Amino acid sequence: MSAGQTKINKAVLAYSGGLDTSVILKWLEDSYDCEVVTFTADIGQGEEVGPARAKAQAMGVKEIYIEDLREEFVRDYVFPMFRANTIYEGEYLLGTSIARPLIAKRLVEIANETGADAISHGATGKGNDQVRFELGAYALKPGVQVIAPWREWDLLSREKLMAYAAKHKIPVDFNKGKKSPYSMDANLLHISYEGGILEDPWAEAEADMWRWTVSPQQAPDKATYIELSFERGDIIAIDGVAKTPAQVLTELNQIGGANGIGRLDIVENRYVGMKSRGCYETPGGTIMLRAHRAIESLTLDREVAHLKDELMPRYASLIYNGYWWSPEREMMQTMINASQQTVNGVVRLKLYKGNVEVAGRKSDTHSLFDESIATFEDDAGAYDQKDAAGFIKLNALRLRIAANRKKK
Repeated sequence: MSAGQTKINKAVLAYSGGLDTSVILKWLEDSYDCEVVTFTADIGQGEEVGPARAKAQAMGVKEIYIEDLREEFVRDYVFPMFRANTIYEGEYLLGTSIARPLIAKRLVEIANETGADAISHGATGKGNDQVRFELGAYALKPGVQVIAPWREWDLLSREKLMAYAAKHKIPVDFNKGKKSPYSMDANLLHISYEGGILEDPWAEAEADMWRWTVSPQQAPDKATYIELSFERGDIIAIDGVAKTPAQVLTELNQIGGANGIGRLDIVENRYVGMKSRGCYETPGGTIMLRAHRAIESLTLDREVAHLKDELMPRYASLIYNGYWWSPEREMMQTMINASQQTVNGVVRLKLYKGNVEVAGRKSDTHSLFDESIATFEDDAGAYDQKDAAGFIKLNALRLRIAANRKKK
C-alpha cells in the first residue's frame, strides 16, 4: 500500500475468472495487503461461471460468491427499461449499460454481508463502465471505498498482464483457441464488440464477428410469425405459452438471431467525453421494442404516449451514464410504471430477413381503438365531420394573425 492510500482490510471484486480480473485479484492482495472476496454473476453471458470458483479457490480466496442473476436482471432491470421504449441516441438498446446497476448492487450487498470496506472492478479508465459501477456503489453505500486498478497500475497491455500472471503463477487459461480481436461484453440482452478493426469507423465489421445472429441474407426465405402477450407492459407469454422474464428474452434471442434480427453498428458518445464505435447484437430486445410500441399504440392515451416519448431520451441518458439508482430515474420509473397499467394485450409479429413487422395487435380489455369512429365508411353519427371546421379555424387563429401582420 502506497503513501496516502486508505487502509483496506477486505475488498469485494467483480470477478470473471479471466486474465484481467485474475491479475486484479493478486494485485489487490499485494498492493493493498487485503483479503479479497470474489463475486461472479451469471446474467446470461453464455459462458460458464462455474470455473471461476475453481480459479478463485486455487488463488486462496476464502469467500466466493457465484450467483445466477438472470431472472432478476430481466425482471427488475431490462423489463422496466423497455416499458419506456428506451434507446440511446436513437439506436442503442443499452445492453451493457443496464447490466451495471445490478452488479453494483450485489457488490455493495456482498460488502455489507462480509464486512468488506471496499469494492473493486475491472473497468478501464477510458470507458463508461467505471462511472456506472461507481455511481451505483456510492448511491447505495456512500462510504464505500472503490478500487479501480486500471486507473492505478502500469499493466496497461495484454503482454504486461500475461507477464504478471506468469510471474505470480496465476492460473489463467491462455490457450483456448484463437483469441478474438474484439473486446466483447455479453448478457441476456445483448453482446457488444469494440476494438480491433472496429476502431476505424470506415471499416465494415467482419462477417465472422457476429455470434448471435445470422446475416439477413442468410436468414430463412420464409417468414416466422410469433405472438407476444403483454401484461402491464411486460411480455408474459410467447405464442400463448407462459414464460418467465429470462425465458422470454432467451427465446426471443434465439428466434430473432435465426432471422437475422438485431445487428447494430454505431458511433456513440461516451459519458467520459469521447466517441466510440461499437457493434451490437440485440435480437430479443429489438423484437421486444417493436412489439411494446405496437401494444402501446392501441392502449395508451395520445398525450400519455407523447409525454413518454418526450421523456425517453432523458431516461435513456440516465441509464447510459450510470444514474440508475438516482432519485430522478426512480421518479421517472414510477411515472412509466403507472402508464403501463393499461398496456395489456397481444401483438402478432412477422420476422423476415432482419426485419420485424407488426402483423396485428389486439387488447380485449384496454383497446382505445374504436372502429365505429375511425372507419372511412358511414359512422352512423359517431363523429360529426362538420365539427372539424371550427376546430381547424380555432387552431389556425394564431397562424392567420401572424400572416396578417406580415402583410402589413
